[in-house]
Amino acid sequence: MQSPRYKMPFKRRKEGKTDYQQRLRLLKSGAPRLVIRRSLNYITAQIAEFGNKGDKVVVAASSRELKKLGWNFACDNISAAYLTGLLIGKSAVEKKLDGVIPDSGLYAPVRGSRIFAVIKGAKDAGMSMSVEDEMLPSDERIKGMHISSNEKFKNLTSEFEKVKNKILGG
Repeated sequence: MQSPRYKMPFKRRKEGKTDYQQRLRLLKSGAPRLVIRRSLNYITAQIAEFGNKGDKVVVAASSRELKKLGWNFACDNISAAYLTGLLIGKSAVEKKLDGVIPDSGLYAPVRGSRIFAVIKGAKDAGMSMSVEDEMLPSDERIKGMHISSNEKFKNLTSEFEKVKNKILGG
């Protein structure tokens, strides 16, 4: 029989959705967080600040918004992740948000992954973050040159540049 002092673990920890030790370290810093999450089809980035009643999202961007800018490829690849990072970075710079801390949640830090493509996009838009450059994907992978030999993706590089110029206002 359980004692009355038995403490039930947090629900989100039990479900494997939240690492509370990592979250506490991020919140103690006091800096806004660049929260990056991915689903099967989209990538979402938000800049969140801690509040007593819960986190407050200041700026948000999703790879779903790329379709409005003329992106005709999948919204869950490295190129789309970089463009999503550009979107959120540009919005954050306009709102004078700087010095954010990347928060990838429970995703393992894999060199050159979509999570780091979002971070590189945000950095290229003018935000400052402390991330090792060796973790960021190469420009060839971001532009899709490694798959452009495939007939299906032959226009990826040119369309990437068009959407990037639209985001940056060029």
